[in-house]
Parts: sequence; C-alpha cells; structure tokens
Amino acid sequence: MEFPPCPPSLKSIQHFLKLAQEHDSRDIVIAYWARLYALQVGLKASTQTGEETKLLLAIMDWLELMKKQNADNEALIHEVPAQAHIENYALKLFLYADKQDREENFGKNVVKAFYSSGVLYDILQTFGELSEEAMQNRKYAKWKAAYIHNCLKNGETPIPGPLPDDDDDAEFGEDNLSPGGSGGNGGASITPPENEAAAFQLEPVQPPTPSSPTTNITPPTAEEVLNNPNKLPSPPVDEEKPGGFEPYVPTAQPNPAIAATIYQPIVPAVGVHITPDQMITAQKYCKYAGSALNYDDVNTAIENLQKALKLLSTGAE
Repeated sequence: MEFPPCPPSLKSIQHFLKLAQEHDSRDIVIAYWARLYALQVGLKASTQTGEETKLLLAIMDWLELMKKQNADNEALIHEVPAQAHIENYALKLFLYADKQDREENFGKNVVKAFYSSGVLYDILQTFGELSEEAMQNRKYAKWKAAYIHNCLKNGETPIPGPLPDDDDDAEFGEDNLSPGGSGGNGGASITPPENEAAAFQLEPVQPPTPSSPTTNITPPTAEEVLNNPNKLPSPPVDEEKPGGFEPYVPTAQPNPAIAATIYQPIVPAVGVHITPDQMITAQKYCKYAGSALNYDDVNTAIENLQKALKLLSTGAE
C-alpha cells in the first residue's frame, strides 16, 4: 500500500512511519504498532490540513486492513502479547548494539540499532508507562545513537560504553536527546538523525575477539541484525556491564545442582481469592514467559512463570 507523503507539520511521526516501512515484509507486528503509535501522535499534532488528514486516514485504513488479514495473530490483535513481542525485540536490538559499542565495533549499523531500539521503546508507550529498565534503556539508546553518530561524522573515536559516572545525569538528560542539546563529545551538540535510513547505510559488523575460551559469539551481519531479530546475540552472562549504566539483562541460568535451593515450590495459601485484575496480571506474566521462550530466553520465562504462580497461589505479587 502506498502512503501519501508525510507533511512537515507531522515531522514528529516520520521515524515511526519509517520503522514501520522497514518491517512491513519481515515483522508485521512491529509495522502495525509503529503505525498505530504514529497515528496516535499524529492525531494530537495535526492541525487538520488536507495533507495531514489524507495521511492519517490512509494509516487508519491500513490498520483496519491488517487487523482483518491477520485476525489470527495474537500479537497484532491483543495488547499483552504485542507488548511482550515489541519489548523483546527492542531489548535484543539494544543488547546487540550495547555489546558492539563496548567492544569498540563502532559503525553506522550500531547507531542504527541503538536508534531503532529507542524508537521501539517510544512505541511501547502505547501500552502505558514504561518500566524503570525500559525508560533507562530508551534514554541511553537515543543518547548513544546521537553520540556515536556525531563522533563518526566529525572523524572522532567514540568512547565505548557510558561516559564516567559523574557525567551520566548530564549526558542522559532529556535536553541532550533533542536537536542542539549539549552533551559529551567535547561539548559538541548531539543531534539525533532525522531520517535514520538515509543517514545510516548498514555496514558489516566485524566479529569481536572472544574474551575467554568459553565465550563463543559470532555477531550476525548488519543485514541479519535488522532482518531477523532472533539472530541477535546476547552478551555472556558473566560479561561486565558498562560502568555507570545497568541495562536490563535477564539473570544467569542457575547451576542445576543449586536450582532446587533457588526455585522453591510455592505453597498455595488457604482461602486465597483471586480478583479479575490479578487474573489478567497472571495471564500477562504467562504471555511474557511464552514470548521469552521464542527468543530462547529461559531465565526470563522462569522468572515470569514464577511471578504468575506466586500471584495465583498467594494473591500477592
């Protein structure tokens, strides 16, 4: 489907529409919710000109068409699996970019991954307020994309990971995520790209040198990164996290010998009454667990299933 051009007055939704376009043929769930969020933002920003109305109506028509054509896709129809799908995708993309950055594999594809991750966290606001981890990842991803982009543009070598602890609050402040905001890089302004697809042509990712004999991770090519999020590698569980910043990473798989001491059986409390809201919350945890398994993330699946069991057994989270 061809969409009308985005007028300058709706510039704020361009990056959501671009992300949707990039995923039309490879992840309809991302494309659908990106356009839905663009529509929500666009309706608020619209001054009801002819160009704006034409675009917004075209998006509405497309959304209705996709719902009819994908009526059996739970992540497109229902919010809980949709949130889990987008959250996992954003996190995988973020962790990939974070790992490449800390290994000093700087490139435009890393900027693209950071920036796209930040946009995905924006889209997650469709489902309500972001968690603390998501807000931190979102802020860091957008800042890091702008910072590396400016360094590459100016012929400078970026500093891997976050800047020193003393500068974290200043660097991650909202003012520094806007065009013209001041930040690191020698006091130069950090300007996020307005059209990331035009600004960042993907380039191959150089495989990093393993930090230990037990670390066996081969990064995918840049094309694989954006075409198949399932191939995005997760950092080793014992890898050092960037100083001054702790991205959300699922906890390590426990040794089977001590698993029994960690995962104690939950004994149902007598006379527990589960409210409808608690039932919905338990369903949400189960959905999250199922989505985590799609990404081979056993630890997150276990964590969410335990939360569901505890809630249903005791009536408390």
